[in-house]
Amino acid sequence: MDATMTLVRLDTRQITDWNTFHTVFADTFGFPDFYGRNMNAWIDCMGDLDDPGTGMSSVHAPAGGVLVLQLDHIDDFAARCPELYDAVVQASAFVNWRNIEAGRRPVLVLSFLKRPGHVAV
Repeated sequence: MDATMTLVRLDTRQITDWNTFHTVFADTFGFPDFYGRNMNAWIDCMGDLDDPGTGMSSVHAPAGGVLVLQLDHIDDFAARCPELYDAVVQASAFVNWRNIEAGRRPVLVLSFLKRPGHVAV
């Protein structure tokens, strides 16, 4: 693994609605017990991925690096849950924009994988 990034894989088949969206992200990233389970709270937690001292997640980007969020089965997720797909894309962009506006580096990179384990020839 590259020392400038942390890779987190998330199986989007576990997400079926807003409730499971927030549960999967809270469990995957170790959000605090007071996580508000809404997109503003999601942005706050994901925006601090480069600052372990805030306690907003148990997963972090390395110092000066990024966290790569690999969303597995993205084609299925986008078709099944278009509102949730749009939310994660837009909120991730907002996380990075907010960091840049505050004079910090972007912290979150999205990676989309249609079918994990499939090798195109």
